[in-house]
Amino acid sequence: MMEKGITWKDFAKAEIRIGTITEVEFFEEARVPAFKLKIDFGEYGTRRTSAQITTLYTEDKLIGMQVTAVVNIPPKQIAGFMSECLILGAVGDNNEVTLIHPEREVRNGLRIG
Repeated sequence: MMEKGITWKDFAKAEIRIGTITEVEFFEEARVPAFKLKIDFGEYGTRRTSAQITTLYTEDKLIGMQVTAVVNIPPKQIAGFMSECLILGAVGDNNEVTLIHPEREVRNGLRIG
């Protein structure tokens, strides 16, 4: 079931941008297996986040991968780690997350719209 609709103005508030994963570390303190990620958004800087994506991805497969993320979401404390953006993915059966990424390499920081 879909949630109540939003306006175009609401959608325009979300800064969804492309970034490249530059560092990956297993998140030891997380209750659910997760990675700590460092993502380069070009002129918009580098942000850190955590993601429960260990089922479908390994650290070596993530390094260099371009992903989409919301970069203007408020920081959130997660088990002693400050998450600074929200990486986007499709949540499937058993909560497996498939990351959303461009079909070809693009400049870091490009806005999704």
